[in-house]
Amino acid sequence: MTRPYLIGDIGGTNARFALADQTRGSFVEERTLKCADFRTPEDAIREYLSQVGAESPEIICFAVAGPIIDHSVSFTNNPWQISAANLRATFRCENSSLLNDFEAVAWSITALRRDDKQLIGSHPTSDLSAGDFSVCVIGPGTGLPRQGLIHREGTTIPVITEAGHVGFAPEDARQAEVLKLLHERYGRVSDERLISGMGIRNIYWALSQIHGGDPLDLNAEEVFDRSCNDEVAAETVDLFFELLGQACGNLVLSMGAYDGAYVAGGIAQRHADALAASNFRRGFDNKGRHQRLMAAVPTALIVHPQPGLLGAAQVAINYLAR
Repeated sequence: MTRPYLIGDIGGTNARFALADQTRGSFVEERTLKCADFRTPEDAIREYLSQVGAESPEIICFAVAGPIIDHSVSFTNNPWQISAANLRATFRCENSSLLNDFEAVAWSITALRRDDKQLIGSHPTSDLSAGDFSVCVIGPGTGLPRQGLIHREGTTIPVITEAGHVGFAPEDARQAEVLKLLHERYGRVSDERLISGMGIRNIYWALSQIHGGDPLDLNAEEVFDRSCNDEVAAETVDLFFELLGQACGNLVLSMGAYDGAYVAGGIAQRHADALAASNFRRGFDNKGRHQRLMAAVPTALIVHPQPGLLGAAQVAINYLAR
């Protein structure tokens, strides 16, 4: 009997485990364990394997929320340390790998089914099984991760970036006013200062100043909640998604990702209807002499509930098992 391929998506609070489904290119037996309930990640893995009745895995592939240094990661919010070498030794597996958590989201793009994505605009997403491709993904949340995925001559390569920290460039007078206020507050202003959970708060604060009001101290979800009856909150949401479109379009141009741009993360998923009705595509397409080029690039929201696990499954099945 073939030993299972163990995959995971592990953060500071929760560890999500599953078994890669080699037949369907997906995963089964998903479980979520609290990191605080286990002294070590190895203890959590043993508990998971016991729960699902699986033997020691042949392959281990984890997406992790932290910097990977020498194939190891230490978490900020818990005492866990995970080492690919220790995993191989402890569970006597053939291969193991750690992925940046958003790198795993990029890997998931090739396995998304029709119901796993929601179009933003009218262009259908490209068939990535037909040959070479270049795609990218952006995910506003705590920060603004941006990754790419390139397939050339039978090899797929993730493009790992810190592009969320590039300097913000305004494209109209209102954006310039927002930038001026945030520059006075922070100094250098990156895209992440506006296009993230923190960014929604910053936009609301700046627009309140521009309109002469006394800004409330609202978090991102409170701004969304108030957007139906608060003009500044409504303007904040509109501007946020337009800026997300601008940043996503810039990512496409930077990577040559003309086969598709994807949006991921909890903010976009929770407010999918607002995203679909927003000026995202206007910000995305507004690239001057390249506007016609951009208008042909499909954009979609990833609505799969666990793209990190799906991406880890792709790496385990298609690369680590070779």
